[in-house]
Amino acid sequence: MSTELMTKIKGIKAFTVFDSRGYPTIEARVLLDNGKSGSAIVPSGASTGKLEALELRDGRGNYFGGKSVENAIHNIDDIITPALVGMSVTDQAAIDTRMIALDGTVNKSKLGANAILAVSMACAQAAARDQDVPLFRMLSQKNHFEIPIPEIQIIGGGAHSAGSIDVQDFMIICYGASTLMEVYEMTFNIYQAAGRILQQQGRLVGVADEGGFWPRFNTNEEGLQILVQAMKNAGYKPGEDVGISLDLAAAEYHRDGKYAFNIEERLLDPSEYYEVIASWLNNYPICSVEDPFAEDDVESWKKLTDEFGGKVQIIGDDLFVTNKERLLRGVEGKWANSVLIKLNQIGSVSETLDCIDAALEHNFQPVVSARSGETEDSFIAHLAVGTHAGQFKVGSWTRSERMVKWNELLRIQEYLKVQNLEYSLSKFRWKKV
Repeated sequence: MSTELMTKIKGIKAFTVFDSRGYPTIEARVLLDNGKSGSAIVPSGASTGKLEALELRDGRGNYFGGKSVENAIHNIDDIITPALVGMSVTDQAAIDTRMIALDGTVNKSKLGANAILAVSMACAQAAARDQDVPLFRMLSQKNHFEIPIPEIQIIGGGAHSAGSIDVQDFMIICYGASTLMEVYEMTFNIYQAAGRILQQQGRLVGVADEGGFWPRFNTNEEGLQILVQAMKNAGYKPGEDVGISLDLAAAEYHRDGKYAFNIEERLLDPSEYYEVIASWLNNYPICSVEDPFAEDDVESWKKLTDEFGGKVQIIGDDLFVTNKERLLRGVEGKWANSVLIKLNQIGSVSETLDCIDAALEHNFQPVVSARSGETEDSFIAHLAVGTHAGQFKVGSWTRSERMVKWNELLRIQEYLKVQNLEYSLSKFRWKKV
């Protein structure tokens, strides 16, 4: 196609907005030479892996607690925008490659991964608007679509609830459902049942960062017991209709080669800690476990995958940080069987797509995920559908920054119905038996 016929980037505007924790973040708007535009907002994580791309914050004393993002915005204005103006908006790979080259660091620390990603996502949205299609359609080369099966938090812990529980997320996967609405109905019922149990037991503190209940437990295993009881009280069979999914975020309590269950006042060496995790997997209807070990405890990862990988989903988050090269190392070393996908861990749309493609190519399960500091942006819902990732992790069944993603799946599904396009709810590969 002649470059004269391509829609080009005319300008980029960036400014400060705020995420679900009230912290500053970046919204970018990409303006095209035909008058159309696209915008995007970058999320932020609380539990972050040490291998993630760098989120650039100003660190200006008491000004927004050092969390302001004005330097990253200046980098968009002064460095990124002049380099991208005139480029074709539909060439996502070229756009991202140019920004990465402008940064020139391994972890995007010069310009900031938040600056690069805001523009990258906004370009993708602008390209979809230019082609007059929903974003998920632009990302897909297929005519049959999979609605990703949700992984939904019921109880929040770890860094999302001031460490009141060591385990970061107690979640459910409703693999017995046949439709998205049935997943939502089951989730509603289990969420409400869990709330009633926690209230009756006097454990409830409030709502955690991602919308789940924030209780106080004496042991981490109590969370598993509550979930099983909530499933039963809601009328479902644990392990048949619905399974438990855990995000342990173990790096958060891994210190000097040991694992500290702080609420239990227990300090465990890797072998002792491994036995705890193995006992949970053997005794509860757990179908998925994320970051069960710290990212540098590779031997424990390999051992768990060897023992349980055929029947349990084992997800690397901090282990892989949405990095294709690190994922391929994990594939070769059999560290896990699934990978969490977070746009801001790697810092561009193209690199995220590359990681998802590599996962699917090697029969790893990609799980598209939100962050704890989220926004009203529903980009990742389109990412999950458009890439046929199969699974979607957003947080809980409350708070608008979570519900906007769950609702966007319904809007996408409605679009598919109206357009007479084939779709189905993705099947979960590790249903507990």
